[in-house]
Amino acid sequence: VHHCGSLVELLRISNPWGQVEWTGAWSDGSKQWDGVEEKDLDHSADDGEFWMCYADFLRQFSHLDICNLSPDALSGEGRGLWRYSQFEGVWRVGSTAGGCRNYPATFCSNPQFLVRLLEEDEGLQEGEEGCTLILGLLQRDARRERRYGGDLNTIGFSIYRAPEEFKGHLGPDLLLGGAAVSRSRSFINLREVSERFVLPPGEYVVIPSTFEPHRRGSFLLRVFTEKQAHAGPLEEPLTADVQEIDDEESDVDPHFRRLFLQISGNDSEVSVFELQHILDRVVSQRSDVKTDGFSLQTCRDIFSLLDTDGSGKLDLKEFHCLWTRVQKYLEVFQRFDLDASGTMSSHEMRAAVTAAGFQVNSVLLQQIVSRFSDQSFSVDFDSFLGCLIRLQLLLKMFKTLDVKKEGKIHLDLQQVNRP
Repeated sequence: VHHCGSLVELLRISNPWGQVEWTGAWSDGSKQWDGVEEKDLDHSADDGEFWMCYADFLRQFSHLDICNLSPDALSGEGRGLWRYSQFEGVWRVGSTAGGCRNYPATFCSNPQFLVRLLEEDEGLQEGEEGCTLILGLLQRDARRERRYGGDLNTIGFSIYRAPEEFKGHLGPDLLLGGAAVSRSRSFINLREVSERFVLPPGEYVVIPSTFEPHRRGSFLLRVFTEKQAHAGPLEEPLTADVQEIDDEESDVDPHFRRLFLQISGNDSEVSVFELQHILDRVVSQRSDVKTDGFSLQTCRDIFSLLDTDGSGKLDLKEFHCLWTRVQKYLEVFQRFDLDASGTMSSHEMRAAVTAAGFQVNSVLLQQIVSRFSDQSFSVDFDSFLGCLIRLQLLLKMFKTLDVKKEGKIHLDLQQVNRP
């Protein structure tokens, strides 16, 4: 601006919180504005925006962040347009909030994103070769959280080289058995953490996380590459590989047959109430398994799955199928009860459910943890068995409705409300 015959360089600055403004020279309503020839400049609103001269700006500020609003503006002379991808995600307590690698028991449950770098860049600085990758991890709803007494999470990310043949979500054997290719310089409680990397062509897995586990939050992961690249959430398709057990009565062990006759009574069949009593009694006698008791709903789900003749009771063959499943699921449960506490951490549910024959994605996993874990995000055996029975029951219902074997079904209102 022209001020009293001299040219003065001014900067217009905005305080994003809109509460505090500069009060020195060229602030709102200061006397310097009286001698300015440009009368159309807005400089009096109490809105968090203010003016200050360039010399004062250099004295008052020591750190500058440049926010780039358009990826295309990053292109310099001789470089092509940048490719940009953005993905939303959440950290949920008990399922996907695993913390950093300092917490190996939960780290692998964090969200994972695949980045496939296809070809090397051109025109890199001397001594650099590979693919430029810019990652930005942004916390969402930070202002709203502060309004309700919350605060920013301490966040960062790690990058791992994907193995040549990998199938979906990477587990402890891959993430804890090797070192990360690179990572953010630090975990810090900022709204956004961003880094630039130059990596050889290949496939990489990016794991954004909070520093500590069991934190809650929403985030955006932004991916910039100069050359063509593929990026997306690393999720498995929903599949199930559960073998049907179709024993004949003649295949049942004579000892098991005698035990069944003892517990089933004169009618040689087990009702839903008798099943609840049997399961509670058997599991309560085991010191390596903790339980609050099997719910009647779980027992009803078992009947819906195994009561093939619709009699409302389980005969010897049906009960033997159930007992075979219980034994198998008990072995899986004990395998993932790493501290031998009798309960399993909800962070182990993805791997445990996979070992039982079901492959689930993060959305379904969050619903499972929300329904079947307790307040400390532990899963006891009766909840674990109830979860697997419910998954198998839903699979059976889906296969029944998928008459064309297309892998998808269309439901009308009558089918949705069918028991």
